[in-house]
Parts: sequence; C-alpha cells; structure tokens
Amino acid sequence: MQVGYGLNIEQVQKLIMTPELRQAITVLQLSTLELDQYIKQQLQENPLLELDEEREESSGSEELIQETAVSEDSNREYDINWQEYFHDSSDMGMPRREREAPPEFYNYENLVSQGPSLIEYLFNQLHLTVSDDQQRLIGEYLIGNIDGHGYLQVSVEEVAGYLEVGPDKVDETLKIIQGFDPPGVGARTLQECLLIQIQQLGMKDELLFKVIQNHLPDLAGGKLGRTAQQLSVDKKEIQRIADLIKTLDPKPGRNYSAGSSTRYIVPDIVLKKIGEDYVIITNDVILPRLNISPAYRSFLNHESDPQTRRFVEGKLTAAAWLIRSIEQRRLTLYKVTSCLVELQRDFLDGGVEYLKPLNLKQVAEIVGLHESTVSRTTSNKYIQTPQGLFKMRYFFSSGLTGDDGKTTSAVSVKKTLREIVAAENPLKPLNDQKIAGIFRQQGIKISRRTIAKYRDELGIYSVRQRIRY
Repeated sequence: MQVGYGLNIEQVQKLIMTPELRQAITVLQLSTLELDQYIKQQLQENPLLELDEEREESSGSEELIQETAVSEDSNREYDINWQEYFHDSSDMGMPRREREAPPEFYNYENLVSQGPSLIEYLFNQLHLTVSDDQQRLIGEYLIGNIDGHGYLQVSVEEVAGYLEVGPDKVDETLKIIQGFDPPGVGARTLQECLLIQIQQLGMKDELLFKVIQNHLPDLAGGKLGRTAQQLSVDKKEIQRIADLIKTLDPKPGRNYSAGSSTRYIVPDIVLKKIGEDYVIITNDVILPRLNISPAYRSFLNHESDPQTRRFVEGKLTAAAWLIRSIEQRRLTLYKVTSCLVELQRDFLDGGVEYLKPLNLKQVAEIVGLHESTVSRTTSNKYIQTPQGLFKMRYFFSSGLTGDDGKTTSAVSVKKTLREIVAAENPLKPLNDQKIAGIFRQQGIKISRRTIAKYRDELGIYSVRQRIRY
C-alpha cells in the first residue's frame, strides 16, 4: 500500500453571507415598527442616505446611481453595476400608489397608552408622603430594588447595612411604601403581598387570613377538600375564600410600564374586503421614504484618494442595498399574504372554526420561495383582517384528521375545547379523557395527552382545579 500526497482542483458553489445579504435578511424579518427604527438608525450611520421629503419615486436615485456607475473610468476597481441593485421588481400586480393612509386605516383599539413606570409612580408617592431626608433616602433605595412585579428584592438587614442605618428605620419606611398604590407593592412574598391587599381593602375575615398564611399551595393545586379538613370548615367556605383570593393581584406591579412612551400594535398588512374580493394593503405609510443623496457625486468627481473613494463607494453600496431590500420586503410580504388569503379564504369569511391546517412548506412551494424566507416574512408581523388583528403565524396551524378524512386545524380544536369547558357543570367538571370522548363523537380523533397539552396552552386548569363546591 502506497501513501502519497496529491493536489486536486474542484469547483464548488457556496453561498457567502455578504453584508448586503445579511442586511436583506434582517430587513425582511423586521416588523413595520422595527423597520422604522432600523431605517432611522441607518440614516444616522450612512451620510449618503436622505429622506425623500416630497415622497417622490426613486427613479431619480436610479439615474444618479447609473450615471456614477459608468463614470471615472480610471478607477475600474471601484466601479459598481448599480443597475443590478435597482432592477424593476414592480411586476406583481401592485400598482404604485400615493403613501397617504386611508382615514379608516388605523385601529385605535390597537394603541395602548402607557403612563409612568412603577418606579416613577412610587417615587412620586414617596416624595408626597415623606419629608424626612434620611427616610426619603431609605425609601428611594427600597423602591429602586422593587422588581417589575412589585416585589422587594432585598432584605431589611441588607438595606440597613448598606445605608448604615438601623433596621427599625428601614422597616418603618418599608411599611410606608407597602401602603402605596398599587396595593401589595413592596411585599417580599406572595403571602405578604395578598395580606397587604386584604388589609388595604378592609377585609377582616379570619379564615381568609389563615388560608393565605398557611394554605396557598393546596389552593393552587385544587386541594380544597384537604384545606377544609385541616381547618375544620365546610368545603363551600374554602370555595368562598378561594374566590375572594382570585380577586387579588399576585403581581401588583405588572400593570405599570417600564417607560413612558406609547406602544403600538401596528399591522404590517391590512386586508379590506371590497365586494367579494380582499384588497391587500402593505402598511408602509409610516416608513421614511429614502433617497440617495446627490452630494456623493462631487466626492467621486473631485476625490482621487483611493481610501476616500472606497469609503464613499461602500456607503453607496449599503444605501442602494437598503433601498432595494425594503422594496423587496414589501413585494415578498405581499406575495406571501396573497397566498395566505387564497388558502385561508374560508377563515377570513367565516371565522376561527374554518381555519385550515397549514405549514410554511406548503406556502413556500406555492409562492416559489424558500421555506426560511416564508418564515422570516411572517415572523413578528401582524395582519388586520375582518376577523380581527392576528399575528401572521396564526394562519399556520397543525391539524387533526377526522373519521371522514378531513383535517381540522389545532386552532379550531382549541376553540371547541374552550367552549366545552365553558359549558361543563362546575360541580362535575370533565376530565381530559371525557373531553377526548366528546371530540371522538364529533368525528375528531384526539388523545387525552393532546387534550392536556391544548388545555395547558389555553391556560385551562385541570379537573381538580376547576371543580367547585
């Protein structure tokens, strides 16, 4: 056996992840609001990008780019074929239109106005309540260590040691904070949080106090009978206490925002039904319209330094790719949405029970795109339909096969599951096996485990936790 060395030459095709391709992928998967922020960031970083204040078409930029591409013959290594970046891709039946939004476009129910953050809200109450400088300092430190749910994350001893004050002073200040709004804020445990709330609400029920203090785990597990036995009371009394506890908030700080800005859920696509047809509107009205600044031309005409020219050419490439990527995102989004409208027409007309099982691969094959492209296109996007506002991923659902061979989407099954539980006798709730039997009577084969899985996803308690006395 001979061992030797040899030299082989092979031709191999590989996809290189260039910065331009990486940017195109990034733009594709951004939501409209995220893309708005991304464009504003690029405007700050790239001096060749500018806002088109008059919102004109980008044909002027195309001519400008092409003009530069054929000039400066003495520097061929920097020449770029800009035409390939700006080919006409508007051949998908999407007429150019003005960017004004129709008056009914925005659904103000999707706008959530945020007030002050929890920390700001507590600081305001502290400064209105406490005048002593030392106590204010302690209070500010305590409030700074309250998490987003409203719980204190440090002990009294830790605060006293850090600020070099007595534990009694810290405890006194903490009790003041625990009297602030929202009720239960500043607690260290769930029990303390609930006890603070019933105290502020003026509830003086001794049984309620005992259950919160010692029996919350049993209540959470639906073991009301055990709690009743341990406290020597009727099960109906424990049921009454459990109902009272459900009215309290275990996370009093969660309703307060982390900032004071306004959050929007802005649909990336709006479907309007006109007659028997659905019109697809891509929501790009809030996006800045970009142009490439003509100022770069003077740089290339008068600048002979290779490094400077390389910098300008690089920024020009990035600007051209960004403009093209944004347009390509719009076209791809339209293309995928058109496919979804065609495949899920029954859902759009009739509601959730008509949603068909669908996966990314099916859509990818129909529209002629890679599955990963469809995935990025539908990621983090919302679509406004006559049935309501949905994530685009909502249109993709697994399915179950019935006795007649027809498939039913998991979303439709979950809707039916919720209706079954809502209609059950609360004194004798249905277990997962019985619910599966009801589905089988409807011709849908589903296992007990799948029922349990869907029930957990819907936030429906187990049969033990749903039973009432």
